[in-house]
Amino acid sequence: MTLNGRDAEEVAQSLARERLRVTDHIAALQRDFDGVVEASESSNADDEHDPEGATIAFERAQIAAMLANSKARLDAVDRAIERLDRGTYGRCDVCGEDIAAERLTARPTATTCVRCMS
Repeated sequence: MTLNGRDAEEVAQSLARERLRVTDHIAALQRDFDGVVEASESSNADDEHDPEGATIAFERAQIAAMLANSKARLDAVDRAIERLDRGTYGRCDVCGEDIAAERLTARPTATTCVRCMS
């Protein structure tokens, strides 16, 4: 997809906003994770034998999973920004054809067209 200067600037601004939103979310999740870890270290909860321990372990695992997903999202946004900078944003990684504007609107980090997505 060939972007004119104005379209490229709009995409760049949108990706920059998304990057900021995701980094803020990562920071909040990291604070939550650190708080759960700190709370579990200061208690005598035995994850294996204490009924509350399973809840603490589950909460820690849940936050860790959300943190991993958010970091993957940040990586996808960063790769989209790199493609925009290289002039390859909007081109399918598989077939090389343009990715439909509707797909990029719905999923700005898309790397494949609808036909090639798996």
